[in-house]
Amino acid sequence: MKVSVITTVLNAQETLGDAFDSLWAQSHDEVEHVVIDGGSTDGTLELCRKFNGRIDYFNSEPDDGLYDAFNKGVQAATGDLIGFLHADDLFADSDVLSDLIDCLEQHQANVVYADLLYVDRSNPGRVIRNWKSGAFEDRRLTWGWMPPHPTVFVKRDHFMKVGLFDTRYRIAGDYDHLLRVLKHADTKVAYLPRVVTKMRVGGVSNRSFNNLKRKSLEDLQIIRQHLGGYSPLTLLAKNVRKLPQFLFRG
Repeated sequence: MKVSVITTVLNAQETLGDAFDSLWAQSHDEVEHVVIDGGSTDGTLELCRKFNGRIDYFNSEPDDGLYDAFNKGVQAATGDLIGFLHADDLFADSDVLSDLIDCLEQHQANVVYADLLYVDRSNPGRVIRNWKSGAFEDRRLTWGWMPPHPTVFVKRDHFMKVGLFDTRYRIAGDYDHLLRVLKHADTKVAYLPRVVTKMRVGGVSNRSFNNLKRKSLEDLQIIRQHLGGYSPLTLLAKNVRKLPQFLFRG
């Protein structure tokens, strides 16, 4: 099975090498690496060009936000399975893609997800949060449950059924897309109970009070659209669910 891994880049020279190395170290040998650069100005573009022989598709141009970049990556991907490795993230070990594919095939699913660690930006060995997803149940969505987006891989044909990311959202477009994936009538989900991705702290949604406020407003709109009249309670539960992740980091 050919896997398309999409990396979106904007001024991430500091961490990009770790992300690339963790992908190129994968034991699975059918991997397509798609890199979308949004017009970096810090030397990241030159770094990507230096690695051009190992990147299968590279595009650098201004975009209309993160989810426009995601969509460009999805549209360029040709693999059977599509997932993301953000420029600040890295795969936990060399067997991540092999294990995800094995889980997907074992359960005859078209969507697979796993667990994630939030790690210190300068020291990825120091765990800040431990996001153990648990098994999927539709009713849990109403109570704020969601798998971590960087661990979610979707078969390409199913991705096209669900549709691309909604670029009206600036921060919570991944939440909207995940709900559309998980609520789709043809979705068959598999859960791999192990860490596959390490995410450095300091994402877009957490960089300022205004971003946190905007993310909450977008979350509310998304919840109303996909889950009905539970929006304030669902949003509260979604945030409260994060607390144990800080307490149980082992």
